[in-house]
Amino acid sequence: MICYQNMLDNAMLVCKCIGMYITTIPNRKSPPAILLRESYRENGKVKSRTLANLSTLPTQATEILRRHLKGENLVTAQQAFEIIEDGSPAHGHVGAVMIAMKRLDFSSLICSRPSRQRDLVVAMVVARILQPKSKLATSLWWKDTTLPDVLQIGDADENDLYQAMDWLIERQDAIEKKLAARHLENNAIALYDLTSSYFEGETCPLAARGHNRDGKKGKLQVNYGLLTNYTGIPLAVSVFEGNTADPKTLLPQVEKIRDRFGIEQFVLVGDRGMLTQKQIDVLKTFDGIDWIGALRPEAIKKLVNSGAIQMGLFDERNFFEVRHPDFPGERLVACRNMDLAKRRAITRENLIEATVKDLEKVKQMVIRKRLYGKSVIGVRIGKVINKYKVGKHFKLDIRDDEFNFEINQDKLKAEAVLDGIYIVRTSLTKERMDADDAVRSYKQLSQAERAFRSFKTVDLLVRPIHHRLEDRVRAHIFLCMLAYYVQWHMVEAWRPLLYADEQQRAKAFRDPVAPAKRSDSAMQKVHTKHLDDNSRVYSFRGLLDHLSAIVRVTCRCSAGEDSSTTFTMITKHNPKQQKAFDLLQTIRM
Repeated sequence: MICYQNMLDNAMLVCKCIGMYITTIPNRKSPPAILLRESYRENGKVKSRTLANLSTLPTQATEILRRHLKGENLVTAQQAFEIIEDGSPAHGHVGAVMIAMKRLDFSSLICSRPSRQRDLVVAMVVARILQPKSKLATSLWWKDTTLPDVLQIGDADENDLYQAMDWLIERQDAIEKKLAARHLENNAIALYDLTSSYFEGETCPLAARGHNRDGKKGKLQVNYGLLTNYTGIPLAVSVFEGNTADPKTLLPQVEKIRDRFGIEQFVLVGDRGMLTQKQIDVLKTFDGIDWIGALRPEAIKKLVNSGAIQMGLFDERNFFEVRHPDFPGERLVACRNMDLAKRRAITRENLIEATVKDLEKVKQMVIRKRLYGKSVIGVRIGKVINKYKVGKHFKLDIRDDEFNFEINQDKLKAEAVLDGIYIVRTSLTKERMDADDAVRSYKQLSQAERAFRSFKTVDLLVRPIHHRLEDRVRAHIFLCMLAYYVQWHMVEAWRPLLYADEQQRAKAFRDPVAPAKRSDSAMQKVHTKHLDDNSRVYSFRGLLDHLSAIVRVTCRCSAGEDSSTTFTMITKHNPKQQKAFDLLQTIRM
């Protein structure tokens, strides 16, 4: 490089003569020769002579010399341009989400007519994917990105966002209907599951104490149910008071699919806490609606004890079909997951050991007269039993001045027999769905669980909920659902760059009962942290952060007479960033 620079400098010093020029001489089987020549007159005739062979110079250097000989005034990039030091807003991650939204025609999904409210909703969805914060923090955060300029919402504050949320919730039914038209066909499978998130504050009408799934004791909460298609694409979300029982939320989903979405025939998949016998009895009154659920532990125990489930059959295979008069018109598929059985046995053993340890402490307190009286001792024992939830496996002998206990081995063995066993129940006939696919369809509920994990943890951060107004809470959760809709498609497109398993089609042929296992190629990515091209593997959040390094810079031309003119440029993409953008172009609605 130093040699080339010296050659170029010497050539430009020599090139003061007006008659010098550069010419290209083609070679038939070799690269063309680049020659520096000089024109001169001799005896009234114009002649030329070669001064230097520039073929070894880089093309860029040759072009600079060519332009210099033509009289252009050349300056370095540092002399010609300067970056204005007022901050360079992050753009790459914004651009990625906007590409995905364009592929999904997301703006038209929200509303077919352009409006400021629509742009604000789109901006809040982008922000929820990139940097989930409160509405006030969001309106401050996006000023460090190109998002306000892209959507022309730079003057928006938190009050504008609240108004846009009010506008959005009025359009929820129409948006969900569009989503169902895109992703839910007649006679298709729909998944439904329910979860909860806790509140900060106590004034919202939806806030109530109920079955807490967040591990936040004493917190008020709200329940919300997510309806997805078979692959986990979200279609609708319903918000309920925090003390609403799971089964009560099911029938509104049936009515939504039938009446609002216009789907006359479909299969609804719900977990055993959702599809109770009472709900199934109601579903049987609807024409065209089938379902897939699972039996509760009490019903499984009854079938095993009565001999209806022949345990010896599990020695030959891990699932088989059963018919029973207690479940008329239904097919039962008994399954046994041995890995799950081992985990449950270990968990139960650990819980019993912990309970024994604490009960021994209570026993010693009674012996030392620190506890006296049957009722006092009973209260203390109750705290221990409720802590580990295995009291049914103990025989307790409580007296005023004495306490003894022992493990009920008969109950322990009876429960151990059921380890790893679950029974899928369905109204579908064999002609419509075989046992393998019935089990697979039930296990597809993991797609809804995946959505809830994204809602609650590092991605969308639906909680804690600070809104006081009922409709604002509904709008907040609906925004999270819309953000997950976009994110779901981005993750699917980016599977080759993420830790995600790319071999999704193989799931349809795997053992339906055996624990889900990642493919060898996916495990290779996990262990090596690198792809086949030796580049890094990213998490979804990590890839967004990597893209955020692409910024928009504002430059000023300082070499000319007018140095006030500015222009913007987007920094160049590296190969991994370009690959990410290219993959987003494969998204289909």
